[in-house]
Amino acid sequence: MDITNESLMQRIKDLEKENRILHKQLQRSISDRAQIENYYARNGYLLQQVIRELEGSKSILEERGVALELALYDIQTMQSKLVESEKMSALGVLVAGVAHEINNPVGFIYGNIGYLEQYINKVIELVHLYEDQYNPPLLIIQDKIEAIELDFLLRDIPKVLQSMWIGAERILEIVKSLRTFSRLDEAEYNAVDLHEGLDSTLMILQSQLKGDPTRPQIEVIKNYGILPPVECYPGKLNQVFMNILVNAIDALVEQYSLIPDRPSKISIETKSKGENIQINISDSGGGIPEALKSKLFDPFFTTKPVGKGTGLGLSISHQIIVEDHNGKLSCHSTIDHGTTFTIVIPISQIDALS
Repeated sequence: MDITNESLMQRIKDLEKENRILHKQLQRSISDRAQIENYYARNGYLLQQVIRELEGSKSILEERGVALELALYDIQTMQSKLVESEKMSALGVLVAGVAHEINNPVGFIYGNIGYLEQYINKVIELVHLYEDQYNPPLLIIQDKIEAIELDFLLRDIPKVLQSMWIGAERILEIVKSLRTFSRLDEAEYNAVDLHEGLDSTLMILQSQLKGDPTRPQIEVIKNYGILPPVECYPGKLNQVFMNILVNAIDALVEQYSLIPDRPSKISIETKSKGENIQINISDSGGGIPEALKSKLFDPFFTTKPVGKGTGLGLSISHQIIVEDHNGKLSCHSTIDHGTTFTIVIPISQIDALS
């Protein structure tokens, strides 16, 4: 009995010892688990932080990528505009040079036609005097009169002189228009008569306005109001007039190929509105679809066939009016009822800036 009790006591002691050992192992396991959980929690937080930073970096890179694309587009647009501007500048120099070279010899011709007319009239008077004094003339003179058709010459000479007058005056008008369009003999910034710029541009485009075997002449209706001299860059404004009028001509040519019965007309209206002037250039073309109106002044946008246009004309025109003249350029168009471009600029740039 005593032995059995001792054995039980010993067994209890062993179990208590094992229990203490297991308890210590359990505490150690709980501690290790807590450390592992803390480790993973800490690493998870760091991982999430790294992921957030990477996502932030990705967003920044995407934003920078978009910014770089926009900057590249702006650079390409500016480069194209500079090239187009240089072309117009070179054209202005060429036009001014041609006008200057033509002006002098035409001036000589125009200035001497009057003297030539006087001399020829005196010779004709002398011929008539000879006819009165020697009637009938000698046979040899009579034969010469018939050979050269003297009666026809005397009737035709005044007509030839009149044609020379008209031709010389026409050339002088063209030279004046070329000089007005280029404006290289004036300061770049000046107070000018805008009607002169419009008329010179129309003169230069006269060959495109005239009819040909494929289409009738384009009628130009001018409704000019009374305008004061306007402070502007005359050469640049003439470039705007040129771009808008060329587009109007192209629209009318295209319309005639589709609807031959519709009249081809361009209307130009000018008026003074308070401290501004307004120019409306309208055509009777087919109009511009609503979906395209918002893109009209975007660089490189064009509805013309490849090789026909650069898509920069209206964009440059918009820049010239808005940035260089503190004005507005807008378009109003209705399908089958034509298109109107409206230019509004201040009469005085100094007053506009103040």
